[in-house]
Amino acid sequence: MAQGEIKSKLGSAKGKKPGVDAKKGKRTIAPKRKDLVKNARMIKKHSGGLTAMTERTLGSKAGHLELLKGGKKNKDMKADVPKGGSKKKTSHPDFVETPAARRSNRRKSQFPEDEGEDSASATESTKRESLEPRRTTRGSSMARSDSGEVSPALPNGNGNANGNGQVTNRRAKATNGSATNGSATNGSASKSIADASEKIMAVEGWQPGLDPKIDYSGHMEFGGSVGVTAMMIGFPTLMYYMWIGATYYDGKFPTPEPGESFVDFAKHMGNLVYEGAFPSLKAWTMYWVFFVAEGACYCLLPGVYGYGKPLPHAGGKQLKYYCSAVASLYTTAIVMAGLHFSGIFPLYTILDEFGPLMSVGILTGFLVSIVAYVSALLGRGQHGTTGYPLYDFFMGAELNPRMFGILDFKMFFEVRIPWYFLLLLSSATAARQYENYGYVSGEVCFLIMAHYLYANACSKGEELIISTWDMYFEKWGFMLIFWNLAGVPMTYCHCILYLANHHPDTYRWNRYALGALFVTYLFVYWVWDTTNSQKNRFRAEETGKQVIRKAFPQLPWQAVKNPRVIRTKDGHSILADGWYGKARKIHYTCDLFFALSWGLITGFSSPFPWFYPAFFAGMISHRALRDIQKCRAKYGDAWLEYEKLVPYLFIPYVV
Repeated sequence: MAQGEIKSKLGSAKGKKPGVDAKKGKRTIAPKRKDLVKNARMIKKHSGGLTAMTERTLGSKAGHLELLKGGKKNKDMKADVPKGGSKKKTSHPDFVETPAARRSNRRKSQFPEDEGEDSASATESTKRESLEPRRTTRGSSMARSDSGEVSPALPNGNGNANGNGQVTNRRAKATNGSATNGSATNGSASKSIADASEKIMAVEGWQPGLDPKIDYSGHMEFGGSVGVTAMMIGFPTLMYYMWIGATYYDGKFPTPEPGESFVDFAKHMGNLVYEGAFPSLKAWTMYWVFFVAEGACYCLLPGVYGYGKPLPHAGGKQLKYYCSAVASLYTTAIVMAGLHFSGIFPLYTILDEFGPLMSVGILTGFLVSIVAYVSALLGRGQHGTTGYPLYDFFMGAELNPRMFGILDFKMFFEVRIPWYFLLLLSSATAARQYENYGYVSGEVCFLIMAHYLYANACSKGEELIISTWDMYFEKWGFMLIFWNLAGVPMTYCHCILYLANHHPDTYRWNRYALGALFVTYLFVYWVWDTTNSQKNRFRAEETGKQVIRKAFPQLPWQAVKNPRVIRTKDGHSILADGWYGKARKIHYTCDLFFALSWGLITGFSSPFPWFYPAFFAGMISHRALRDIQKCRAKYGDAWLEYEKLVPYLFIPYVV
C-alpha cells in the first residue's frame, strides 16, 4: 500500500469536513478502529519501517476516531511527537501527521577521504551475498527496509515528498514548495536537511535548480587566474631546468658561470634545450604510437564495467566505465619485451630519446588541453565554469569527456600514460645496465619493483578509481591533462634517470640495508593496498555497484566485516574501522613513504630525484587540509565525532 494512502484514510485535504468527500460532496463511511490498525500493519509490512508510534497514533487516540466518525473536535488534544523531532502542522487542524519510514533504493555512502582521494590505486571489490547490519556510534537511529538496506530514520517526513513536492536524489520538483534530501511534508523541508544542502553547494559549487554549467561556489584554488597562469608557465620551465641539470650538470643545479650574465645563461640553457630536447619526428612518432596503442588497448582488450558515483546535476545518473587496464598492462609488457629482444625497438631507446620525448609530452599536454577547452565550450559538455578563461582552461570546462561511447579520457589518462611510461623507463634502465655491465644493480631492481607494484595496483583496481575525487569532481583541464601526459612521467622519473646516468658503484647500497628497504617497502605496500581495498569495498557495498576481480596480488585483510560507521544527518556513512579506525589519512602516509624511498635509493648526490618527494609532501599536505575543511563543512558533527574517535591523521599513535 502506498504511503500517501494513509492521508486518504484520514482525510488530508485542508478544510475538508469529516465524513464528507470534499470534491463530490458525497457522504463517506468513516473507517473503523480495527480497519485503521489493520491498514497500519499492512503499510508497516510493505514499507518495512513504520514505527510503533504509528499504531499508537492510529489506534489509541479515541478522540481522533471520534473526529473520523463525525464527532466533536477536541482542540485541546496534543499530538504525539517522535523522539528527537518536533510537532508538525498538518493539512487537517487536529491531526498529527503519521511519521513514515524512509525507503531508498540505494544507501548513500561516504568514506573518510572520499572527496579527497588522490591515490590512483585501489583494489578489487567482492560481491556481498547479504548486507550485514553495521555498528553505529552514539546510538544513531536506523530503520531497515524490506530490501535489507539501512537508512536513517527521519522524524516528521517521508522518503518521497508528497502533497506539494517531489524529491529524487537531492533534486526537488515542487508546485508550492521544495524539498531536499528526501525529508519533506507539504513542500517544507526540515532545517537540518536544508543546511546539509547548503553545505553541499558550498563544497561542490552547485545546487538543484541552478545551471550546472556555472560554478556558484565563488571559490578559486591556486590563487585564481594569476596563480594558474604562473603554474602553466612554471611547470614546463622547471621540467627543462631539471632535465638540463640531470643531463649536462651531473645531477647538480645549473648555475651561471663566474662573470656570466643572466641573459647569457638563459641563452645557454635555451641552446641546450634546442640541441638535446628538440621535438623530433622520431620522438613524435614514439610518443603518439604509444598513446594511440594504449587507447586501442583501452577499447579492445577484455575488461569489466564499473559505475561512477551518482551525479547530482544529472539527476543521480551513474556513468558506466569500461576498465581494461589489467589486460592493457600485461599486453604492453609482452609487446615491449618482444620488440626489445627481437631488436626491432630496444627498450633503452626511451632513455636515449628522453629529452625529445619530454618536449613532445609538454607540447601534447598544451594541444590536448586547448582542444578539450574549446570542444567543451562549443559542445554540450560545459560544466562548472567560473567565467575566467585562464582559470577555466587550467581547471577544465568539461566533467566527463568521452569518445566512441567507451573511452573515458580522464580514466584513460589517469593510469596508462603516466604509470606505464615510468615502468617502461625503469625497465629501459635495466636493459641499458645489462648491455653495458652484464648485470642489473639492486637499486634499479628496487625501482622496477616499486614502479610495477604501483602500475599494477592502479590497473587491478581501475574500476575503483571511478569514484575518486579526480574522476567524480575534477574537470578535464590543463591540470589533469598536462600532469598525466608530461608532469608525472617526465618529473617523477628523475630517480631512474640518475641511476641510468651514473655507474652503479656511485650509488651502491649495503646489501643488508637494501634488503631491509625491500622488506619495508613490501610491508608498507600491503598497508597501502589493503587500506584502499577496505575503503573501496565499503563504498562498493554501500552503493550496490560491485565488480568481482581476482587480479594479482590478493592480500589479506582486504575488507572489514561489519565495520563501525558513523551516520551523518543526511544519511551518509563514514567508515571508522579497519585502517581508517587507526589513522584518517594513513594511505597518504604510505604514498609519502613510496616517494621518499624513490629518492632515498639514489642517495643524496643530486637534488632532482628528491623533487618528487618534496612536491608530493606539499601536495598531500594541501590535499589533506582541503579534505578536512570540506568534510567538516559537509558532514558537520558526524565528522567531528570521527576526528574524536580517530584522533591520528597520518601515523597511528604518533600524528
